[in-house]
Amino acid sequence: MKSAWTMLGLTLPAACLAAVLAAAPARAGETAAEPPAPCEVPAYLMTTESSLPKVADAVKANQPLNVLVVGSRSSTIAGNEASAYPAKLQAALKEALPSATIDLSVELQGKSTAEETVGTLVKLVEAKKPTLVIWQTGTVDAMRAIDPDDFRTAIDDGVVALQKAGTDVVLVNLQYSPRTETMISAPPYLDNMKVVAQQHDVPLFDRFAIMKQWSDAGYFDLFSTSHGVDLAKKVHACLGRALAKFVIDAAHLGPVQQN
Repeated sequence: MKSAWTMLGLTLPAACLAAVLAAAPARAGETAAEPPAPCEVPAYLMTTESSLPKVADAVKANQPLNVLVVGSRSSTIAGNEASAYPAKLQAALKEALPSATIDLSVELQGKSTAEETVGTLVKLVEAKKPTLVIWQTGTVDAMRAIDPDDFRTAIDDGVVALQKAGTDVVLVNLQYSPRTETMISAPPYLDNMKVVAQQHDVPLFDRFAIMKQWSDAGYFDLFSTSHGVDLAKKVHACLGRALAKFVIDAAHLGPVQQN
């Protein structure tokens, strides 16, 4: 029998994102309203007071925008990397910024905790020379029940190291899975990532809240495991597009710069 963590995606990431695109049915006697688009994200989940000045400068100066995604296995879909959210992020950025050169690379840290990842960040920046590092973390720490204070310290150390290395940073928190809500305590890790993001003035892409909103709205049935890779692709596509918009908005790139 597969474990809930296997279904969540630490071993088979596509399975945890199995979903059914379905709007909630109308009650008897009520007229069903047209459901929103499956990728719709409430504005309050897409706003940030922090900015990405290096991304803005690169785009405005017609310099290549180099993006490095540092993540765990939930950044991938086994055997379908072109459908995973980093590839969809790159495609969405190219569509929104047609005159810009968008180079994106992915560095998987497997089952590493935040603390284990921190030691590699500076070397990655030196090798890749990114304009922007998107650091997706928290799921492994929650699974291993790493002390939340230690987790916060690791995130703090990592963000400081990245900023000193001269790159913009976007933090991406845990993925949401209703199958594991009773197995792990996500809030301490979510809260600590928010604290660090605020302290260092870096944007936080709230993947957890966005996926939960999609699940609650009936866009994706994240509890089901019966639809596998096809629905995982749809969720990743939505995440990639949402993250691209988040980056563009945080960089304050208006229509003139985007074109």
